[in-house]
Amino acid sequence: MRYSEIVKTYEEMEKNSSKIAKTQILAELLKKTPDEEMEMVTLLIQGVVFPKYTGYDLGIAQQLMLKAISKATGIGIDKVEKIFKESGDLGIVAEQCIKERKQVSLFKKELDVETVFKNLQKLAFIAGEGAQDKKLSLISELLSFAKPEEAKYLVRTILGDLRVGVAEGIIRDAIVEAFLTKEDATALEYAMNIYPNLGEIALLAKQKGLKGLKEIKVKLGQPIQVMLGEKAESIKEVVEKFGKVAAEYKYDGMRAQIHKDDEKIWIFTRRLEDVTKQFPDLVELCRKHLKPKKCIVEGEVIAVRDSSPLPFQVLSQRIQRKYDIEKMVKEIPIQINLFDIVLYEDEMLFDKTLLERRKILEKSIEVKPNKFMLAKQIVTDDISVLEIFYKEALDAKQEGIFLKVLDAKYIFGRHVGGWYKIKPTLETLDLAIVGATWGTGKRAGWLGSFILACRDEKTGKFLECGMLGTGVKEKKTSENDVTFEELTKLLKPLIIFEKGNSVRFKPKIVVSVDYQEIQMSPNYESGFALRFPRFVALRYDKGAEEVDTIERIKYLYELQKKTKK
Repeated sequence: MRYSEIVKTYEEMEKNSSKIAKTQILAELLKKTPDEEMEMVTLLIQGVVFPKYTGYDLGIAQQLMLKAISKATGIGIDKVEKIFKESGDLGIVAEQCIKERKQVSLFKKELDVETVFKNLQKLAFIAGEGAQDKKLSLISELLSFAKPEEAKYLVRTILGDLRVGVAEGIIRDAIVEAFLTKEDATALEYAMNIYPNLGEIALLAKQKGLKGLKEIKVKLGQPIQVMLGEKAESIKEVVEKFGKVAAEYKYDGMRAQIHKDDEKIWIFTRRLEDVTKQFPDLVELCRKHLKPKKCIVEGEVIAVRDSSPLPFQVLSQRIQRKYDIEKMVKEIPIQINLFDIVLYEDEMLFDKTLLERRKILEKSIEVKPNKFMLAKQIVTDDISVLEIFYKEALDAKQEGIFLKVLDAKYIFGRHVGGWYKIKPTLETLDLAIVGATWGTGKRAGWLGSFILACRDEKTGKFLECGMLGTGVKEKKTSENDVTFEELTKLLKPLIIFEKGNSVRFKPKIVVSVDYQEIQMSPNYESGFALRFPRFVALRYDKGAEEVDTIERIKYLYELQKKTKK
């Protein structure tokens, strides 16, 4: 298939804001996609060339892309940078420069999907001496063969900022439209949770239809979507609705999905990122203390020192670490507290109740005190006992508790019922950083005054709700500290627009913040502003799609008004 076919689809979807129209446009593309290219096309439509769970990153920064556009077109870097400052979109820069290019390849050939896809994948594996030059050559070569509109989307794909408004839900609906019936949508949703690779799912739907989707099974080493809890306002509310419940500590750590296939162990975060290499100590614990030959278990990993839990911020240093792993293992020991099992040998357990799964989990592990544990749990409908358990969890420096319905099955995703979080009312908010300003004076070269955004769950749009500066450190004085320099390094590759000293980012970095109060404000698109927000932690374990919603902020604002009366 020609790459121009996908580009035509990009253009049509970018022009249409209607979800229905986007779905129909994409369905037409999928119908004419050859089987052998289905996974490539489905990934490219998402603006990626690897499924999220692989953890591969193309690692191309803004400056390298500017050089690649200059090299491919023969247009001076100064002029390329000037066009970028005017447009704020490197895709548009590439499109404009290709139109004006001063040099044309003697052996110009038409780009096809396979060539684009495989060359973009190569970028993730170029490392070592001369890596930047090799990446520069590969990108500029692709651009030299591209038509102007192809160059625009090539650059956007490489930078991870496609801008055509295609969420996972639209791709799901397009697969239904192309290969299934509306009645099959539930089976498709189930399959997507088992196989977090829409390309495989699309091909399965095309080749085997509903029957194939229903027969799908988990694949060890490939993560599944996890079940998430809902926020409840009180213990009493949950007990009155469900009666006897299982209460468990809500640990201040990293959700870990652990796959075991004999001696082979994989560890994934709740965002389906592979962190196996970062936790060799946990791998060894799983080999020694998980009894089944094959299983998938879930637990919460916390950092500990002298048997005392440490804040998540300490553990987060290990989640992102790619080097000096053994040093980090010694400096930041961990403990895991297991709370669920969804695969036992070859049996999937999603349809079993919470109580049944807990019994299977208990017989599946050999407890090692303070290292490899079962999550602390009590089962009761006595509210006073649950209140004491809740206080105990907070005193133990954990986030709160989960109340889990005893006959609840394992249901993927959030807002599904079954698990309810009880946390302090004045809780922190998890928000995305979407903008900042460049510092001056002693903060020159660092980003500061970070703009925070919540999310509109209906539209997927990010809405500004405050500006953060407090809590980020100029110098690191403890292992919990995060500095302006560290945040700047994380955010610079995500820049999508820069004007004067103001910068806008692709919403990817999530931070936990606390605040004095929430106020109504016409200055922010959300209509609300956090008063005196303070940085608490970087949330490496959360994606932008998991930040707190505008509905949550509205709720907390109303709750705050009541408590003031």
